[in-house]
Amino acid sequence: MKPTKLLFPMALTTVMLSHGALAENFDVVILNGRVMDPETGFDQIANVGINNGWITEITTDDIAGLEIIDATDHVVAPGFIDLEQHGLRPFGIKLNLRDGVTTQMDFEVGALNIAEWYAAREGKTQANFGTVVGQEFARMRIHDGLALEGPNVSMPFFFDYRVEAAEDGVDGWSVTRSDLDQMNAISAILDEGLRQGALGVGSTIGYAREGITTYEMFEAQKVAANYGRLTAAHHRFHPSASTPIETATGANELLTNAMVLGAPLQLHHTNDYGWWEIEEKMQLARAQGHNVWSTWYPWTAGSGNYGATILAPDNWENSMGYKYEETIFDPQLDRYVTKEEFLDFSENEPGRTAIAFSPPREEWIQDWIKVPNFVISADGMPGLNEKGERLDWDSPFEDYAGHPRSAGSHAIVLRLARENDVPLMFTLSQLSYWAAKQLGDAGITGMDVRGRIQEGMVADITIFDPVNVTENASYSKGKNGLPSTGIPHVLVNGVIVVSDSKVLKDVNPGQAIRFPVEEKGRFEPSSKKQWLRTFTIDTGGARPTLHDDILDDQSSLESPKSTEPKTYRVTKAKLPAKAPQDWFAQPEMLNDSELFLCRVHGVYESKANAQKDWAETLVVSNTQTSGYDPLALQGAQGN
Repeated sequence: MKPTKLLFPMALTTVMLSHGALAENFDVVILNGRVMDPETGFDQIANVGINNGWITEITTDDIAGLEIIDATDHVVAPGFIDLEQHGLRPFGIKLNLRDGVTTQMDFEVGALNIAEWYAAREGKTQANFGTVVGQEFARMRIHDGLALEGPNVSMPFFFDYRVEAAEDGVDGWSVTRSDLDQMNAISAILDEGLRQGALGVGSTIGYAREGITTYEMFEAQKVAANYGRLTAAHHRFHPSASTPIETATGANELLTNAMVLGAPLQLHHTNDYGWWEIEEKMQLARAQGHNVWSTWYPWTAGSGNYGATILAPDNWENSMGYKYEETIFDPQLDRYVTKEEFLDFSENEPGRTAIAFSPPREEWIQDWIKVPNFVISADGMPGLNEKGERLDWDSPFEDYAGHPRSAGSHAIVLRLARENDVPLMFTLSQLSYWAAKQLGDAGITGMDVRGRIQEGMVADITIFDPVNVTENASYSKGKNGLPSTGIPHVLVNGVIVVSDSKVLKDVNPGQAIRFPVEEKGRFEPSSKKQWLRTFTIDTGGARPTLHDDILDDQSSLESPKSTEPKTYRVTKAKLPAKAPQDWFAQPEMLNDSELFLCRVHGVYESKANAQKDWAETLVVSNTQTSGYDPLALQGAQGN
C-alpha cells in the first residue's frame, strides 16, 4: 500500500525484491509503524524504505536495510516544522530534536549578513535551518549606528545588540521614526538580505510600535513582495486588549498590506486577546486564495525580556489589568516578582528573561488545538542557564533556565490533542504539513518535499508513541529544559539523529532552507516624485499638493485676520511651529494618542475634558436654553 501521490523531485532507483532472501536495498528501514501522511490522508501499518535521504518505498511487503528501526505501536510521521526557534545553537537544536522538530527556523528576529549566516552553519547543524532578514537589525544599523558584522547577527546574540543599542540611553531601533532617507536605507538592507537568499522579511514591530510608521512597515512588506517572499511579524499591538490599540488592529495592518501586495504573511504567536478575530480573517483570506497564516504555542505564559514595552505598566497594568506579583515569573529567581523588582530589572537589566502569564489561555488552548492552518511554533528561546550564560551541546538539560516552550511545545500538543479527542491527523497537520504547504506555496522549494510521508519526499521523520508521548518541561527551576518523552527516533534527511531517545553527537545532516543568491537586488528607493508618477495622472504641468502647503501650525482655530489669539477654557494641543508635513515619515511630531477632538470647541484636549464638555452641552441643549455659547458656559455656571 502506498500514498496516492508519487511525485519524484529527483531520479530515484527502486530495487525490486525477489521472493527469496531479503537484500539490504535501503539505507534505513522503518518497520511495522503506523504511517500517517497529512496531505493524502494515508494511515496504515506499513514499512518505509529510505535511500540517499529520500523516502523511496512505502509498502506492506517485507523490506530490509542497513539500519533498522522497529516502529511497532508507534506513529511514523513527518518531521515537525518550527518557524519560531530563537535558540538555533547546538543546545537549543538538540533540545528541539528531542521534541521531534526536524526543521528549525527563525522567522521573527531573523538575521543580517545572510550569506555569512548560512555559510557558518552549513554541515555543522543537526536539524534543517533557515532564516529571514531582520527588520530590527536593519533599524539598529540606521538608528543606533551599530556595525552588525559577521555570521552571528541573529538570535541568541541579539540581546547583546539591544544592550549596545541602548548605551546612549535611547533604543533608536525601537522608538525613532525614520525620515525618507532612513526608511530607504533600511529597506535597502532588507533587500540585500533577500538578494542573498533570506526566506523573507522578519519584523519585531511589536517591540518598535512607536518607531516604525505604518508606511515604513508597508515598505518593508513591499520589499519582500518584490521577490514574492513572505513577511513574518510579531505585530504592532500584541497583546493589547484596549481600544483603539486592540491586538487585532496590529494584525489588520499587516494583513491588509499582504493582501494588496499579493504576498505571503505569517503572524507570530497569535495566542492572546483577539485571536479569534485574527483567525477568522485568516480563514476568509485563505478562502480567497491568499497565502496567509499564523502560529501559536501551547503554554499559558509567554516569554520575553524585562525591557519589552508590552510588559511596561501602561500596557500590562492599565491595558491588560494584570498584577506583576501574579503574572511575571523570573526563571532565575524561581518565583514571581513584585512591581518594584520588575521596574528595577527593566531599567538595569532590560535583556533579562521574564515569563509572563496570561490566565485566559487556560481556556483558549482547548480551542487552538482545533483551528485549521493554525501552525505550532514554539517561539523557543536561547539556551541560557540561571546566570545568563550560554549552554553548549554537552550541557545538562536541567541547566536550562528559561521558558519551557523551548523544550516541550510539540509533545504537549500531542498530549492535549489525545486528551481532547482531536484527530491525530489534524494535529500532525498543525505540527508539520500546514507549515510545509504554506512555505512551499511561498516558493520555498525545500519545503514542498517536507511535511509529508510519501514516496519521493525528503525523509525528515519523527517516530512517536501516540499513547504515552508527553512534555516534561515546566516552569519550575531545574525542570525548564527537561526533554519530552515518547519520541524515541528522529531522522533528518534520512539520517538517524535521535536513537532510543538519545541525540547522537556530531551527526549533522541538517540542510539549509533558503532561496538562491541573486546577482542583483530589486529595491527601488521611494520618493514623492516616484509616488506621484505612479499614482497620479500627468497633466503636463506642475501642480501644488496639500502636503506641500499645509503646515501644522495652521491647524488652530484663529481666523486668518486675527492678531491676538482667543482665550479658551480648554488647553489647545501644543504643536511645533512651522513643521512641514512629510509624505513618508513624521519625526518629532505630537503624540496625540491620548488626546481627543472636543466636539464643542473643535480642539484637542484630554479625554476627560472632551467628555465633560460634551456632557455640559447636552445639559444646556436639553433645557432648551437659547443663545448657547459653549465658551461662555463656564462663566455662566460660576465654575
